[in-house]
This record gives sequence, structure tokens and C-alpha cells, in this order.
Amino acid sequence: MGRLAGAALAAGGRVVGVLPHFMNELEWGHKNLTELHLVDDLHQRKRTMLEMADAVVALPGGSGTFDELFEAISLKRLGVFLGPIVLVNVNGYFEPCLQLLAQCISDRFMDERHQAMWSVAPEPEAAFQTMQEAPEWQANARAFAVQR
Repeated sequence: MGRLAGAALAAGGRVVGVLPHFMNELEWGHKNLTELHLVDDLHQRKRTMLEMADAVVALPGGSGTFDELFEAISLKRLGVFLGPIVLVNVNGYFEPCLQLLAQCISDRFMDERHQAMWSVAPEPEAAFQTMQEAPEWQANARAFAVQR
């Protein structure tokens, strides 16, 4: 994330960070952010980021990326977060994740309509267009959040 923030800032972009106090104390935060919100813990970080976000874009990453991605998908399924969710599938990175989500649907843990909650961009350059083309999601989607 630091490299991404640095590149965005170098290109004249605005970068807003949300960081738990303990990470700030460990000096894990980027020093040149446009704006930094310090929060109590990782739960509040995710909540704050989603409250501030119009969309979620997941780049290849580790457990934190998957935690944030699945929280966004879960909240979208419940009609709490309604923005686009884009997985940037560089070199097929998210293929196992997409297969798992497809299995959730085929095993009836999720409705087929839930496939519309996320979109896939093959490369970073396609993320913005993919986000713009994502189907709208309505809060009334919670009506089919539970499989019966």
C-alpha cells in the first residue's frame, strides 16, 4: 500500500489513510499522506474505510486484503455497503478466490444474484472502467441475503 500511495502522491493525487494507533506507533504509516485518520483498531479501520468509500478495489495482497475484501462483500450482501467491489486479477491472482465464491453459490450458501456484487478487472489499468460498469446494488438485496 505504501508504494501505491507514493505513486499516487507523485502523480499529484490525493491519498487518505486510515490507520490504527498501534500501527502509527510502529511507524507503519506513510509519512506524506494528504490526510490521515487514526483509529482505535483494525475493526474501526475497516468500518471507517467503508464509510468513506464509494467503491472497493482489491489488489493482490495477503490476509489483510482478504479480510477487507470479504467484509465489503458481506456488507454488500446485507445491503449496508452498496458501492462497486472490483478485484484486480493480475496474473490470475484472484482465481482461487473467485472459484471459492462460485462454489459458495453452487453449494447454495449464496444466491446466484450475489455474483453481481463483485466485478473483475484483468489489470490495474482496467479497474476504473470496471468500477464504472459494475451493476448497481440496492439495499433491498438483503431480502435474498439468506438462502432458504
